[in-house]
Formats: sequence, structure tokens, C-alpha cells
Amino acid sequence: MCRNIRPLNNFEPPATNDEVAAAALQYVRKVSGTTRPSQVNQAAFDRAVAEIAHITRHLLDDLVTTAPPKDREVEAAKAREKARLRYG
Repeated sequence: MCRNIRPLNNFEPPATNDEVAAAALQYVRKVSGTTRPSQVNQAAFDRAVAEIAHITRHLLDDLVTTAPPKDREVEAAKAREKARLRYG
């Protein structure tokens, strides 16, 4: 899985449309094997990003959890600490 795609479920405040679109873009880049499609493939690339963002938003809206919402700042601090330990 692409390391740049971050979990978006169960955060307070909920994931923004920009975060969902960024995750969709990373997914399409990974699957297609390119970060910048050729002009002939641009429309298909953009359509895929839009469709994946749309269905991802539906997924996030439909998921149910009993866990308390996570705090973005706390999760970011955990990730920074993990990276510090890993990379020094």
C-alpha cells in the first residue's frame, strides 16, 4: 500500500474533501504507475481520481465505529515520534 495514503476514518473533525481527494490521487498514481499522465490519458486519470474520491467519501460516511474519535494532532505527534525513532 502506498505510504502516502493516510487513514481517514474516525477523526474529529471528519476528513475533509481535500484529504479524500489527496488520498484518491495517491491511489490512482500508485495503480497507474505515473504521477503525471500523458495528455491522451489525462481525462481517464482525472475521472478515476474523481470517482475514487466520491466512493471514498461514501465509504467514510457509511462506516460505523464505537471507538472514540482520534485527534489529528495526537496522531501526527505519534507519527513524528515513530519516524524519529526509525530514522534518527
